[in-house]
Amino acid sequence: MSGRIAIVGSGANGTNIGVDLVRAGHDVTFIDPWPAHVEAMRAGGARIVMPHETIVQPIDARHICDVCTFTRPFDYAFIVLKAYDARWGTELILPHLKRDGLIVAIQNGMTAEEVAEIAGPGRSIACVLEISAGLYDPGTVIRDSPPDRSWFAVGSLDDSTCGREHEIQDLLRHAGTCEIIEDILSAKWMKLVSNSTTIPTTSLLGMNLKEGEEQPGMRDFMLRAGQEASDVGEACGYKRIPILGLTTRDIVNSNRFVETMLDQLLDGFILRETRAGVLQDWEKGRQSEAGDMNGLVERRAAEHGLSAPACRAVAELSRRIETGSLKPGPENLELLLELEHKFSARAA
Repeated sequence: MSGRIAIVGSGANGTNIGVDLVRAGHDVTFIDPWPAHVEAMRAGGARIVMPHETIVQPIDARHICDVCTFTRPFDYAFIVLKAYDARWGTELILPHLKRDGLIVAIQNGMTAEEVAEIAGPGRSIACVLEISAGLYDPGTVIRDSPPDRSWFAVGSLDDSTCGREHEIQDLLRHAGTCEIIEDILSAKWMKLVSNSTTIPTTSLLGMNLKEGEEQPGMRDFMLRAGQEASDVGEACGYKRIPILGLTTRDIVNSNRFVETMLDQLLDGFILRETRAGVLQDWEKGRQSEAGDMNGLVERRAAEHGLSAPACRAVAELSRRIETGSLKPGPENLELLLELEHKFSARAA
């Protein structure tokens, strides 16, 4: 397969995916809003540090202000920005996409329909991903999950793109395992269940995922948050879809599928050193995706008249961190449990 590819958002995940595509012989343009990162990759290439290998790959790195100079349209545009940046990232690259080109939202959260609203359902493919990586210094990505431990799923949102999922699958297979899933929105919500279980929760403690999960009482809290996300998803009409290499038997008719997903993630994808993207953002003083994970569960629960005290507690403490009144730390576990109890009592 040939074609020009734009990576809109060349942070940790975008750089990893893009470098895998370049190494497979594809024409890739990396676009990112962090000037120092772009300049470092221009000067010395993208440096990918994995557990057993380090790659330094020369690439075509561009600032977002360079987009207005593009004269050759792209066949594919991968939106790999934070979930809350999905709208402007799609608007930015859309004028530079071929008429039959595809935009793929490779993001956490439920951004696929928002992207399709802008680009048109006939030019949009939805994607779920699981890559564990960090970007702490410009030009250098720490990739804890190499391609053999990375996972994607893609799917159409409209009949007009049915059959074209294979184009994206063929590309993403260079970066990890990639499945085609018919009910991709349900798969997206299932990933949201997994994220709501693991990412903002452990980030509030200032710990990596495995270290946070091992704190007394934390695993049970994480599972309650994940179960709330699952229940809210069911109220929204989403189905249980096996993701992360699980089977239908693992998910359907199981009363512990949230725990099954957690164990699959910890055993199959996450290294002990892995620090969640939410914690990385807080350490850099940036807005995180907590509002697009547990915060989204909180909002959707309210819309359906449901109670989600664990997710609400996570969302509340995440807001405090992002407004500067709280810092990540192990002492937040007690505060989490207190807030959960308080919100549960109010809902009773």
